[in-house]
Amino acid sequence: MSISTMKLTFAAAGLILAASTGSASASYCSDGKTVTFAGIDWESGAFITEVMKTILSKGYDCQVDSIPGNSVTLEQATANNDVQIFAEEWLGRSDIWNKAVEEKKVVAVGKTFVGASEGWFVPDYVIHGDPARNIEAKAPDLKSVSQLSDPKIVELFADPEEPSKGRFLNCPSGWTCEGISTAKLDAYKLGEAYVNFRPGTGTALDSAITSAYLQGEPILFYYWSPTAIMGKFKLVQLEEPAYNEACWKELSSANGKRDQACAFPSVDVAYGVNSTFASEAPEIIEILEKATFPLEDVNGSLAYMVDNKVDAAAAAAEFLKTKADVWGKWVSDEARGKIEASLK
Repeated sequence: MSISTMKLTFAAAGLILAASTGSASASYCSDGKTVTFAGIDWESGAFITEVMKTILSKGYDCQVDSIPGNSVTLEQATANNDVQIFAEEWLGRSDIWNKAVEEKKVVAVGKTFVGASEGWFVPDYVIHGDPARNIEAKAPDLKSVSQLSDPKIVELFADPEEPSKGRFLNCPSGWTCEGISTAKLDAYKLGEAYVNFRPGTGTALDSAITSAYLQGEPILFYYWSPTAIMGKFKLVQLEEPAYNEACWKELSSANGKRDQACAFPSVDVAYGVNSTFASEAPEIIEILEKATFPLEDVNGSLAYMVDNKVDAAAAAAEFLKTKADVWGKWVSDEARGKIEASLK
């Protein structure tokens, strides 16, 4: 055997040995590279980002960072590999992201969470009552938006300023959901029966829902998950005709027809990852593929943030301390031990 052949043989043996022994350190991180996350600022995205940063830094000895910005800027940064991981990418909602997918600059990995929804809601006690709070069911048969035109239902959700009409609590003006719900009110022929009330901010929307819920009052409103409100309160989403592309195209167009309405499209949420990074860090991609957060745990963590007035990093630490049965399945045994030790 020649010296050069012996060198190649020993090198191959070394690679095999390294692969067989394994390590909690991902090779991408072992090379000293930093994993940069999109510093998305909405609550669920910030919480999930902090959890994943902690898992990589404490469990796999990665250098991690995040950079702030709006979603469009951060999606473009992911396409450019200035950001490696966008932890809560709502697929199909962004032209920037869709273009980057077409250009093969980014890929969707795993499912950040499943079961998220948006639509029109009422508190559960409106339908089922709440004996613990001495609240009687005011609309026990209410299931669908098709029932909202019933004069008794309109009266139930009476607007304080125009009591002859009901009140629909919409999103703030300028939000995409505000335009969609306004179009739905017209398409469902509810525009004359309900005041289309738009709060000034998202905080005002949450405050109105919270105030009504704590007082046990009927309220009809648009909302979505995952959110703290969903974690704090028991709500019921009203049924709508099934989503279809033609209907949605009209609803989402400013000049679209308003002759029919339908449910919001289903939500697919994944880890948005730069394609180059994905090829260079298969060990990290393997973690992301497994890291699906139960929706109720996300909602609960967001409620924890609100109730305890803490930030996303504190909520992430609480999740990691109390939900090892969830995240422990995403990582190696060695990494789990290191993460748990870091939390003590």
